[in-house]
Amino acid sequence: MASDRKAIWGDEPKPLMPYSPALKAGGWVFFAGQLASDFKDGLAPEAGGDGRNPNVGNRLELQSRFVMQNLKKTADAAGIDIGTDIVRIYQWFTSPYPTMDEFADGNTWPRISITPYLDTRNEFIYEPRPASTGMGIRETGLLVKDTILEVDMIGMDPAINPGPSKGTAVPEGTPSPLAGYSPAIERGDWVFLAGEIPVDWVGDWGRPEYYGTPSGVALKARTNPNFWYDSDVERQTDFVLEKQAAIAEAAGTSLDRAVKATVYLGHPSEFEAMDKVWRKWFPENPPARVVIPYMGLGGKGSRIEIAFKLLSGSSDLSIETIEAPGVPPGLGHEPQAIKAGKFLFFSTVAPFDHKGSLDESTMRRPNFPFYGQPPKVEMRYMMEKAAKICEAAGTSLDQICRRQAFHDDFTHFAQSIEEWAAHFDGDKPASTTLEVGGPLLVPGSHVLLDLIGYCPD
Repeated sequence: MASDRKAIWGDEPKPLMPYSPALKAGGWVFFAGQLASDFKDGLAPEAGGDGRNPNVGNRLELQSRFVMQNLKKTADAAGIDIGTDIVRIYQWFTSPYPTMDEFADGNTWPRISITPYLDTRNEFIYEPRPASTGMGIRETGLLVKDTILEVDMIGMDPAINPGPSKGTAVPEGTPSPLAGYSPAIERGDWVFLAGEIPVDWVGDWGRPEYYGTPSGVALKARTNPNFWYDSDVERQTDFVLEKQAAIAEAAGTSLDRAVKATVYLGHPSEFEAMDKVWRKWFPENPPARVVIPYMGLGGKGSRIEIAFKLLSGSSDLSIETIEAPGVPPGLGHEPQAIKAGKFLFFSTVAPFDHKGSLDESTMRRPNFPFYGQPPKVEMRYMMEKAAKICEAAGTSLDQICRRQAFHDDFTHFAQSIEEWAAHFDGDKPASTTLEVGGPLLVPGSHVLLDLIGYCPD
């Protein structure tokens, strides 16, 4: 099949691992995650790796500037303007908190300030700023020692998707975010919603009518802690979806035109409560959905964040649910994938069987503890599954454009990435790889993937 999918290489430091700094296809530009590394000595000297006095200069500001400068170089090489053509941005900040025990107790608060990053980012990216997701991840969550920030993005090629991007104001009655991003960005056929959490951006601060424990969660999204009724995760999920429905409507579209949802949870055990509410909001034809656990959220008391990609209200593109024969159904109320226009949006890709449990073929046999390479076998199983889904959508595995990979432990990374790369003879997809801890959604597994593919004519 004829394809305009191609890798973008600019003057940014060249990665050591098999991925492209950016990949362009169908008028979209997918950026790989950028760290403050020159891929020579680790942390780049100008980002604080020169042994300078730690009290001179802010670590996060130094690394943010290095990252944004290199993302700009990649954008320039792709023929887009980082200031005006970015529609979606993902930011990952390391923190020793929450601990795994705190996640299990429902605490997702990372206890950090990202203001130095925001101030720096806003020098490079202009209003209306892209829809945004910012997450806290574990202190060991990035692949280069001493880095504390990773950023990846999605941009639009103005030659195919002419600008300017249209930002949506916060609709009346919906809490307004504090971080200077757009709740929704419209560009061509597409609308991107920022990640929303169940807060009113005020919380308990000076408000005695709220329940005792300090929290940023909106009153409507809380359960009464004095009784044994109700569910925090269900209440918060419902509140977030109400917010996203209002924002989508203000942007001229609706959640029934969603093609992909990304759900960030505190703990895997909260999946079922979230999924129960999801079934109520999307009784038929739900969007593709990736669910990622162990996420540090930017509002104290929050247990969930949800972001969407949608078709605009004026788009004539169709939405097609993809179900490949012989492939296990999605985890919970989600399809295997959704095809919209020239793009294929996958739900969670993980090594699970038809029961949602770890597939037996990927397991190490207990009486042979030193045999086999489970991370490699898991990735092979996942790639075979993804290949069948691509085929059902009329495309192929080598048309994957973007991946985000979430590991339980980076000791499994080398085996996993080696197997991943073996499935791409040509340009490798843009990639972001993070360590989040475990057990993951599928107990016993070592990695889950968030994928976007391309369906050329």
